[in-house]
Amino acid sequence: MSLSATAAVAAASAVVVTDIRKAYGRIANASMVIPSSRGAIEFKRAGSGPAVLVVHGSGGGFDQGELVAQAVLGDSFQWIAPSRFGYLRSTFREGATFEDQARAYAHLLDTLGLEKVAVLALSHGGPSALLFAALFPERVSSLTLLSCGVASSSGSEQAGANQKGDMLTTIYKYDLLYWAVSKLLRSHFIELMGADPTVVSSLTDQQRKVIDQVIDYMNPVSPRSAGVVFDNRAAMPNQRIAAIRAPTLIVRAKDDRLQLYRNAEFAAANIRGSRLVGFDKGGHLLIAVQQAAIQAEVQEFIRANQSR
Repeated sequence: MSLSATAAVAAASAVVVTDIRKAYGRIANASMVIPSSRGAIEFKRAGSGPAVLVVHGSGGGFDQGELVAQAVLGDSFQWIAPSRFGYLRSTFREGATFEDQARAYAHLLDTLGLEKVAVLALSHGGPSALLFAALFPERVSSLTLLSCGVASSSGSEQAGANQKGDMLTTIYKYDLLYWAVSKLLRSHFIELMGADPTVVSSLTDQQRKVIDQVIDYMNPVSPRSAGVVFDNRAAMPNQRIAAIRAPTLIVRAKDDRLQLYRNAEFAAANIRGSRLVGFDKGGHLLIAVQQAAIQAEVQEFIRANQSR
């Protein structure tokens, strides 16, 4: 290898190491941990106003919950963002279920002295949020589902979504692999995350900034890998959602390639009194593509039901 090539490799390696160190530094000492019968529960709490439990998606953690809170809730709400099982400092145990995770939320709220909250869930935060609402109706003033997983399904379209999920699970195992794919192949990675290529090509600078932040905040991925595997294997709520009585807002893009729109329709058909707000474009990154519209819709919905 020539001297110039060696220098280039060394420089690139330094960038990678620096980025990953920064990622670990960003999450260090930024959260709290409480014990429970289901293991450690990590969370972050901030803001003031009506309390909202913010449940992150696959590849996330309390830090992704914070991003969702900032993007959707703004400054008018108090939010509690836990890391789900297997994410960062929250314990994962073999055999855990989404129902177990829902019961862990109840323990967290008990510890914080919160009797009732609004619930805001993103992507694969949906299953545990749905079961929390079904199991603890007296504790949920409203439920908002943003691009959320709900039920098992089959067919070629679902098989394609599952294949994307399997690829993401592999990438999330290794900090270096995730860094390389998400940095060097960012447009392709955005598509892998469930966005149509036409959506990716039409992103504004502000939309891409939000998406970049979501992607960058998933590093470091190795402390989240157990959670991603859990999400891919755990049984979905399916018909159990019919027990939900909380006012429910379902927000979904019709071109979502990870969480298919028909599952949003399933939720709307099975949760009594729910409302489905569908967008033609936005894919699984709808929260960035339609941020202003979602923010207004969700804030109004939570406020309208906070006294339930």
